[in-house]
Amino acid sequence: MSDRLTNLRILVPESRELDLFVRMLEAEGAATERCPLVTILDAADQAPIAAWLGRLVAGNFDDLILLTGEGLRRLMTAADRAGIKAEAIAAVGALRTVIRGPKPAKALREIGLTPDISADSPTTDGVITSLSALSLTGRTVGVQLYPGNPNAPLLNALTHAGATPDTVLPYRYASDSETGAVEAAIRKMAAGGIDAVAFTSSPQLDRLTAVAKERGLEAELKAGLSRVKIAAVGPVIAQSIRALGFKVTAIPGKSFHLKPLVNAIVAMNKGAD
Repeated sequence: MSDRLTNLRILVPESRELDLFVRMLEAEGAATERCPLVTILDAADQAPIAAWLGRLVAGNFDDLILLTGEGLRRLMTAADRAGIKAEAIAAVGALRTVIRGPKPAKALREIGLTPDISADSPTTDGVITSLSALSLTGRTVGVQLYPGNPNAPLLNALTHAGATPDTVLPYRYASDSETGAVEAAIRKMAAGGIDAVAFTSSPQLDRLTAVAKERGLEAELKAGLSRVKIAAVGPVIAQSIRALGFKVTAIPGKSFHLKPLVNAIVAMNKGAD
């Protein structure tokens, strides 16, 4: 066990890889506190997902854009329930795939596939830039979206390039995740009981601000986020943090996933010594 983070109490919002992230931080000596900001669930209505998968397996798509790893995993789970997982994997493997960042790349590897094109920047703008180099006229493009972002800029870019987007939204966020625990975390940050917070997705920040507004704790949240060191896994969540007027203290330089984030937090803490 390392002692490089022994002086840090880090608030870790809930995520799919929460246990792994906590273990990595604690291996560096950090004290961690879990905060249940976001719970991920299957889409309430599975009919549109089943229909989209049917079009995928039928060979209706020419290209596929994957924005999140969670999205691909949920699609494969839905395909498995329908008894067409093998066909769905084969269909994805036959397409030209464009991904936004390392998380969908990892999800593809889990089913034995690799992306054809990875955006230089793991953002919507990065995906659009990658698409600008492709011929899309007359092509049908499957687009995996994620909750809270209909992504009009991406869909408009596809349409303007002559493509027909076919979207799917395979999961949702539960908005009622243990509000009392979130309220307690806000109060603790404001009172000085937390040294740092590590965000791995924008919905975590959205949920934090929503609870603060609901419980009349906006002043406390502002005070807390102004005081703590804020770590962000990548440019999307970093942009959201800065848009609210807060400083991002640690962010990986290029590879936007957990290990580089831990390294960035270690570097941040070393610089503060």
